[in-house]
Amino acid sequence: MKSISIDSTNAICGALFVATGAFFAFQSLGLDLGTALRMGPGYFPFILACALVLLGAIIFIQALRVEGEPVDPFAWRGMLFILPAPVFFGLTVRGLGFAPALFVTAFIACFASRKMNVFFAVVLSLLLTIFSVAVFSYGLGLPFERFGPWVRF
Repeated sequence: MKSISIDSTNAICGALFVATGAFFAFQSLGLDLGTALRMGPGYFPFILACALVLLGAIIFIQALRVEGEPVDPFAWRGMLFILPAPVFFGLTVRGLGFAPALFVTAFIACFASRKMNVFFAVVLSLLLTIFSVAVFSYGLGLPFERFGPWVRF
């Protein structure tokens, strides 16, 4: 008889996806779902949660078929740089404006990688800011301030 090998990384990820999707599906049942033609406020979150449960189940089932690599140690560097970046953006976008807040946010997030140096972080942040301002401000015409009251010229 063939023994079952488990890819623990994918099994954990699949179980987390299923649990998260089930939690949000349960929470969205408290809202009016409506129908496909007349969607209520809970319809879209419910569909997304069900999709997350389905994808998590697929990942979990595939984890039972293949033996994978062991789980790596926790990535503290990523947590210390990736998580504060959007929080910084949310707290400063009204004061700094879209462009400076996005630049600093991207600059902070760049250092989640050990391979990043200051020069490439500045270049990457600058290119991302120029692209985002061009797309969201000029291309889509979204009404936000490019430079806020904290950085008036």
